[in-house]
Amino acid sequence: MAHKIALIGFGTVGQGLCEILLDKRDFLRETLGFEWEIVAISDPLKGSLYCSEGLNVAQLLALAKEGRSIEEGSCHCEQSRCEQGWDALTTIRESNADTICELAFTDLKTAEPATSHCQAAFAAGKNLVTSNKGPAALHYRELQQLAQQHSVEFLIEGTVMSGTPVLNLAAGPLAGNTITAIRGILNGTTNYMLTAMEAGASYADILKQAQELGYAEADPTADVGGFDALAKVTILANVVMGENLTPDQIPCEGITNLTVADLEAAKQADKHWKLIGEIRRTEQGVEASVRPMQIESSHPLAGVTGANNAVTFTTDLMGDVTIVGAGAGRIETGFSILTDILAIHRKES
Repeated sequence: MAHKIALIGFGTVGQGLCEILLDKRDFLRETLGFEWEIVAISDPLKGSLYCSEGLNVAQLLALAKEGRSIEEGSCHCEQSRCEQGWDALTTIRESNADTICELAFTDLKTAEPATSHCQAAFAAGKNLVTSNKGPAALHYRELQQLAQQHSVEFLIEGTVMSGTPVLNLAAGPLAGNTITAIRGILNGTTNYMLTAMEAGASYADILKQAQELGYAEADPTADVGGFDALAKVTILANVVMGENLTPDQIPCEGITNLTVADLEAAKQADKHWKLIGEIRRTEQGVEASVRPMQIESSHPLAGVTGANNAVTFTTDLMGDVTIVGAGAGRIETGFSILTDILAIHRKES
């Protein structure tokens, strides 16, 4: 039986997921026994469409890329049983989806509307996967408990390093280790900027270039101020280290005070400035922070350049284990949603 999926949000990530599902439909069926149907999409800008038997995903992708409403699209049912115009909460509650993919734009300060979407999905007995950092950073334990109460899954792999499997690595291959510290480059924009500044570019020039390339928003505060990395550090502390921290409990400093001279001086000392999110288990408890740090050239994080992200887990059995990969991107983040859906499929098979 096909796994039925509803998308809340049909922007970059939602479209990336759909492209992967279409491209790999045969591969997923033949290698993993996974079949799927997108039964609903709800997006405040692109429109909303629901059909219990599945939507014509290729057609909806084409409409979205042309800037047209997806409500012009068609579905797989022989009769006219499609619903148009449902808002997100109605789609979550009334659709026959097994899993809700929560991909809507969300305010990091309030974690809304994504948190309300999560709560509605659990109350409706539906799994929820998301790449939105807000709910996981502000309400992870509460939402995880709510999901367990309703016997559904709440999976968030894409919230930390997009499709690079950080949370899955800690929970899976590293299971059995005691993780005593996590240190990571968790924001690709700032790492791109610091890499260029180390080569001599000024802060102002490289920030402008990062904005032109789409790495930084028109208001880059979330990146350069460290707040994006802060949300990810909070998630790592709570999910991997079992804490119950909120972002306002973690000291945070961005890269705005670093100069080309600072980076040059570090390079002369065989070190590299990186914006580092860090969590350490101490005798006093777990301590976390986000701040620029000088990293020795011999450390794996020092060699992570451009927009890449990386995390080093310090463990009792394996020592330091570092994973490097993309921390953002259309296909990469779409893949993170797929990995969570496949985890649900494996559990139900």
